[in-house]
Amino acid sequence: MVTKDRTGEERSTRQKRALAAVLDASESFRSAQDLFAELRAQGEHVGRTTVYAQLRALAQSGEVDVLSGDDGETLYRRCTTKHHHHLVCRDCARTIEVDGPEVERWAERVATAHGFSKVTHRIEIFGICPDCIGP
Repeated sequence: MVTKDRTGEERSTRQKRALAAVLDASESFRSAQDLFAELRAQGEHVGRTTVYAQLRALAQSGEVDVLSGDDGETLYRRCTTKHHHHLVCRDCARTIEVDGPEVERWAERVATAHGFSKVTHRIEIFGICPDCIGP
């Protein structure tokens, strides 16, 4: 739950700081359930609902990347760059952030051709990384 102080500013709660620390320490995308389990293992008294609410708020503010795994589960990771796309290994979940200027131009052309504006998009490419394929 996003808590605000008397001025309407978002308050930094202990649970929010703990979740932020776990996200900051994570290099790969992780499920809300996995993040919740880690917080509990660290001794944090945080509710599952709080974790989901905070992740939703962080996603809406653009502070975390969100993608759907092959199984449809929503995964989260701290953003490291501005707008980008993801190349994700289906075996080990290694994720590479990629720019896609061609995708950006294509999305703009398609949107314009159909009269759309204020368009956003998200591209996720799944495959097997070289380490998982092996020699």
